[in-house]
Amino acid sequence: MRKKLTLLFVISLSLIMLVSGCGSSNSTESSKAPAAATNGTFKVGMEAGYAPFNWTQKDASNGGVKIEGTSEYAGGYDVEIAKKIAKGLGKDLVIVKTEWDGLVPALTSGKIDAIIAGMSPTEKRKETIDFTNNYYKSNLVMVVKNGGKYQGATSIQDFKGAKITAQLNTFHYSVIDQINGVAKQPAMDNFPAMRVALESGVIDGYVSERPEAVSAQTANSNFKMVEFKEGFVTSPDDTAIAVGIAKGSQLTPKINEILAGISEQEQTSIMDTAIKNQPATK
Repeated sequence: MRKKLTLLFVISLSLIMLVSGCGSSNSTESSKAPAAATNGTFKVGMEAGYAPFNWTQKDASNGGVKIEGTSEYAGGYDVEIAKKIAKGLGKDLVIVKTEWDGLVPALTSGKIDAIIAGMSPTEKRKETIDFTNNYYKSNLVMVVKNGGKYQGATSIQDFKGAKITAQLNTFHYSVIDQINGVAKQPAMDNFPAMRVALESGVIDGYVSERPEAVSAQTANSNFKMVEFKEGFVTSPDDTAIAVGIAKGSQLTPKINEILAGISEQEQTSIMDTAIKNQPATK
């Protein structure tokens, strides 16, 4: 009798565990399903540290957008373009502040829907992600000390012997090699760091795109933008700015349609406003 009761107990316990296991499995599958709310958002990654394309500010002034997971806001040209795209897509804009080196991994892993961060659609990047049509085009310049040795330069070769750098993992850094005899310095993580290095005399100048250079000298009278008669040799893709999108994304044609509705004149107006509204350099 005891053996029979024991056997019945074991069978009953096994049935209970089997039912519980099935319930647990269903719960797990449900937790993996994407939240419906995410379908209504357009998550955009940017550094929020590359004025006038994008920057970080303390409030929503001048059209700033809240940065996800923080009490801060993002502003700038990229933010205004992102707003227009989000509106055209019928989605709510979410800004995800991400270090430059983390932008592409964030996109390919699905953490963000797009990169709108002053990024050029280079052939190297196209191996990993897709790009939309351009939403801005610029030229390469140098940012130097105002009143310093290099403010009157007209050719990149005038920087022979100068301590020059650019941002890490950008084509800006590679073009420094076009300067004969330059004292190429280690690449830096971001533009705020390069501005500090320039003001302190650690470097003599850094390579940038014209909007950022205009922004730098507007925000700080110690800086001077140098434009060249004999400048860097670049490809059209190097100086263009486009939206980074995951490979094969259905968003690409939709975003291209939205960008086509932003005229070159409007782009210039948005950029001029961004330069005017940028926060002062600390």
